[in-house]
Amino acid sequence: MFKKFTNFCVTIVKKLLPDPFIFAVILTFIVLIMGVVVTNQSIFDMIGHWYNKFWSLLGFSMQMVLILVTGFAMASAPLFKKMLERIACIPKKPTSAILLISFVGIIACWINWGFGLVIGALLAKEIAKKVKNVDYRLLIASAYSGFLVWHAGLSGSIPLKLSSSGADLVKQTNGAVTEAISTSATLFSPMNLAILGILLLTMPFINRAMHPKKSETISINPDLLKDDTEDKEVIFAKTPADKLENSTIITILLSLMGFILIVTYFKKNGFTLGLNIVNFIFLFVGIFLHRTPKNYLDAVKDAIKGTSGIVLQFPFYAGIMGMMTGKSIEGISLAGSISNAFVSISNETTFPLFSFLSAGIVNFFVPSGGGQWAVQAPIMMPAGAEIGVPAAKTAMAIAWGDAWTNMIQPFWALPALGIAGLGAKDIMGFCVINLLYSGIIISAMMLIF
Repeated sequence: MFKKFTNFCVTIVKKLLPDPFIFAVILTFIVLIMGVVVTNQSIFDMIGHWYNKFWSLLGFSMQMVLILVTGFAMASAPLFKKMLERIACIPKKPTSAILLISFVGIIACWINWGFGLVIGALLAKEIAKKVKNVDYRLLIASAYSGFLVWHAGLSGSIPLKLSSSGADLVKQTNGAVTEAISTSATLFSPMNLAILGILLLTMPFINRAMHPKKSETISINPDLLKDDTEDKEVIFAKTPADKLENSTIITILLSLMGFILIVTYFKKNGFTLGLNIVNFIFLFVGIFLHRTPKNYLDAVKDAIKGTSGIVLQFPFYAGIMGMMTGKSIEGISLAGSISNAFVSISNETTFPLFSFLSAGIVNFFVPSGGGQWAVQAPIMMPAGAEIGVPAAKTAMAIAWGDAWTNMIQPFWALPALGIAGLGAKDIMGFCVINLLYSGIIISAMMLIF
């Protein structure tokens, strides 16, 4: 019965889910129409909001391009590749391969979401080379399912914002939070740990149960997964330019500078990992492991091919965010209207649950942790305080909602799909099951605690 339902979801998504770019365009039209109807703004007003934010994610887009490129290039280095190959040799059966990649994906994304997205996809790709008859689509979907826990992990933007006091926090929460809230009340609260524990112990088995029968399995020829940088003929330096491009001295000196900065960073900031330092680590570890500048450049050229989706789609999502948050003369925005609708039907018991659900809906159109907080915190945090719900619980409800619908929102899957060479419709059918299962678990915990 479970496999039949999974096959149904996979089939429906395969038929109905368009390319992620078309998906973003459809969302653009939906938000445009909803904005006009709900906020009483004109089409010209909404298009103005759209353009005002259209290029606002350029810096973030480049960060995402780099996390894919530097992570992919690092993994193609001989030493790192051997390490992934050894881990990939652990599972002997398709089902055990799904279990392994699911556990790794969850733990890696809990440590750092950028690290988890890249490492999970790279390991899944390596496992596909080693394990026969494993469904490649499910393997990548299982790696991506770990992203479900990112906002409840060490790099979760909402709990980290709450842990820093100051005028910004007061402004973000519309005066509902005036002092920093320790991560012991958010990331390490009983509710959050309970959700994490249940998902870590059960989600891998849910993924394993989705593995198709052998006759329905879609595996991939390992030869198709070989990188262009593998098995290349070694070109010996002949000219001064060749010697520079193949110089190990340049690599060592450059790597030394990078490693000094990395050590200094951790001494100063502890284990706080932002996108910039993750990219910096990937970059300089990759440069060092490839031994020469030319080897690293070849690896980057190979990696850059998978970034087209990020480059094209992120500006459209930035525009969607602009329309979601663009206010009318009366101060009404579409995102605010959605949040207020859930607040109006909430009480002390149901408020965390409705905060979670509203955040899940808003995340379709504002798929960014920081953007989600900017949209919902000024509304949900004061409402929670008035109803009598602790600020930490309201914040974590928003955080979990933001992470939850990522399972069927292609935005964050783009780096993993770029590495895997798949399309969103290849994995989203399996992710629907993850969405439904995790939604039940998270909702129950919101009511129990």
